[in-house]
Amino acid sequence: MRFGHYDGEKREYVITRPDTPLPWINYLGESKYCALISQTAGGYSFLSDPRDQRITRYRYDNIPFDQGGRYLYIRDDETGEFFSPSWAPTYGSQNSKGKIQKYECRHGMGYTTISSEHMGISAKITYFVPLGEDLEVWRVEIQNLKVKSQNISLFSFVEFCLWNAVEDQTNFQRTWSTGLAHCEGSTIFHTTQYGYWKDIFAYFSVSEKIHSYDCQRRDFLGDFGYGTLQRPKAVVEGKCSNSKAIGWAPIGAHCLKLKLKPGEKKTIIFVLGCATKVQNSKVKIQKFTKPKVVDQELKKLKEYWEENLSKLQIETPDPEMNAQINVWNQYQCMQTFNWSRYASYYEAGIGRGMGFRDSNQDTLGFVHILPQQVRKRILDLAAVQFPDGDTYHQYSPLTGLGALYGYSDDPLWLVFSTVNYIRETGDWSILKEKVPFAEKKLMVPVQQGHHEFGYRTRNTEHRTRSIGTLYEHLKRAVNFVANNLGPHGLPRSGFADWNDCLNMLGPKGKAESVLVAEMLVLAAREMEEIVGNWKIESRKLKIDNRKYGKIAEEMIKRVSKHGWDGAWFRRAYDDSGRPVGSKVNKEAQIFLETQPWAVIAGATDEEKAKKCMDSVYQKLFTRHGIKLLTPAFTRFYPELGEISTYPPGLKENASIFCHPNPWAMIAECVLGRGERAYDYYRAILPLAHNDQAEVRKTEPYVYCQMVAGPDHPDFGEGKNSWLTGSAAWALVAASQWILGIRPEYDGLLIDPCVPRKWKQFKVKRVFRGSTYIINIKNPYGVSKGVKLVKVDGRQIVGNLVPAMKARKEFHVEVVMG
Repeated sequence: MRFGHYDGEKREYVITRPDTPLPWINYLGESKYCALISQTAGGYSFLSDPRDQRITRYRYDNIPFDQGGRYLYIRDDETGEFFSPSWAPTYGSQNSKGKIQKYECRHGMGYTTISSEHMGISAKITYFVPLGEDLEVWRVEIQNLKVKSQNISLFSFVEFCLWNAVEDQTNFQRTWSTGLAHCEGSTIFHTTQYGYWKDIFAYFSVSEKIHSYDCQRRDFLGDFGYGTLQRPKAVVEGKCSNSKAIGWAPIGAHCLKLKLKPGEKKTIIFVLGCATKVQNSKVKIQKFTKPKVVDQELKKLKEYWEENLSKLQIETPDPEMNAQINVWNQYQCMQTFNWSRYASYYEAGIGRGMGFRDSNQDTLGFVHILPQQVRKRILDLAAVQFPDGDTYHQYSPLTGLGALYGYSDDPLWLVFSTVNYIRETGDWSILKEKVPFAEKKLMVPVQQGHHEFGYRTRNTEHRTRSIGTLYEHLKRAVNFVANNLGPHGLPRSGFADWNDCLNMLGPKGKAESVLVAEMLVLAAREMEEIVGNWKIESRKLKIDNRKYGKIAEEMIKRVSKHGWDGAWFRRAYDDSGRPVGSKVNKEAQIFLETQPWAVIAGATDEEKAKKCMDSVYQKLFTRHGIKLLTPAFTRFYPELGEISTYPPGLKENASIFCHPNPWAMIAECVLGRGERAYDYYRAILPLAHNDQAEVRKTEPYVYCQMVAGPDHPDFGEGKNSWLTGSAAWALVAASQWILGIRPEYDGLLIDPCVPRKWKQFKVKRVFRGSTYIINIKNPYGVSKGVKLVKVDGRQIVGNLVPAMKARKEFHVEVVMG
């Protein structure tokens, strides 16, 4: 069943009916101001931090799912009938039968347009956040489609959050006495805590003179607050009550009276934003309520995204792959880079902050777009690393303060993100940047459980933070993991490794992770390459280089001895030394993660590499993607933790966890098996499931975290879309390994691994300021192998196109064979 389609010319996903299986959303904003908006205008806004600077209120798991939002009501003052152009919250028209006659939502890059027709009125609302601004604009176009004049009332509605989203949802005895909102002219000011706890206030203004307003929720809804958003008293009666909010629940609602002649169209502009001074807000309102300015800003926004997306564009025989990579995959990567796993329709934005592991991985899919932002992010992440090499698991983007630790894989991700950045940019100077180490405060567990691992910190005496170069941070990360070993000589698993729900932290502290051992092999080899390619002479670096090589060699031996299970690699050893992910287990005999990582890291020989990846194909692959493990857990295993608490087929318990699926794609490309890599790619490709939207349910234009596995009755149903590592890894797997355009220290490596039936494809890639137009032909029908490479007509030796310093366009011809 289709609920929409992709418009390639406009690069928009078009939703043609509002009742999508789940809210299908978009992210507006590219820096500090962020607005989430669904196909029915549901969602919320925040400035920099969704916990401490939440602007509008949102109730997760609400009924209906995505209330509240940015709502408009259009009322025919002659009949009293009204409707919402976004379908919600009226869900059709009031005082008459039938649904809205026409509806369409277009999600674009940084903007969303919702349009509808009903009651002889056409309405089109474009929501967007202008570049670099702390505000959002609603550009509303209303047209009278009747042959007679119409008197119309237009109502707006937002509900203000009292900034701190935790207190807003919990500390009602206080918050219900603090809310403040009032109206001046056509502007409603939300000033809760302004001048003492907060240095910002919110404002909600409109370009027209208003008839009336409401700032108190109960007065807008009516019946002492028992009225509903579907039939608010103010809209039913055709006027607001000019209420102020002094305590209780502040809102922003305008009432405008419009008279439209037959065919007449009117443009009205709403501006919702934040400011530190009243005068600043007035300047912004005056500017952004002008239609010409709004049109210019929207044009600038589209040009901004056109420029960013142009840095990677492909033409392959697969149109859905083209659309995904050229537009939505890259756009999703930017949003994951901006907000990690902090604020979505599935993450409340109040507890997790920016994840250390998450944010390092997210840079992999974003560095080619805005490398300077990635550079800053890497240094920010290094600053939450402890002097011993371990790290906080997450940190607040507003304060920079870290929280949680004990995740054994975390330190190594800093190595991978830094290496990827240098390969992309050639910027070796980042290794010399001096970055402070974080002070490790004692964490006292309160409640164990993924992301609800409650903690308190005990104050320690203040001391000066130590400082080291970024290279020193990387070195300590590798050494920390290499020195923190268990009985088998494998890295200890800690509270968890990459799989947050595999919690084996027992009283002995002996649980070990085979996955982290494989990751350590790659991290040590990457450090070897850094030292080998870094053009500085240092005796100390040469000593480091020998240590890295020794770490990698020793860990490969241990992975082979203690990790290999006969046909695949084990996942771990629990606190009692029993294997996890082994044929000796009754449940969860094989896990996905350790199979591709053994191949990617080069931690095994070719025979075992092929054998373990064949086991993935035979035991874990389904038509909706690769399961995380099999057989599913059917009971609780205390020694393994949260992973065994989920029903079979959901989350980490045998779902199709999309995040590690691209690792399998990369591993198959390493092995030269293009058909299988491509089959894996297509299985989780969002646009490939557009015609089965009622099954997948999540947005068919972005990746989700996981898909219900075959052990679950809703096999194929997606969950937790948008903010997921699936986005960055899918882009890396597709562009760098399947299409094979991979940045290296000295240039672009051309190493495709594609289906044999592909005869040719094309990639445009901006790399270090130069543009490479790469035409790849496959006349011999191979999956892997490059026979010839020409740059501007001249053949080069090998398949590494040198990094050009001319900063111009180069044409690369490639023949596979």
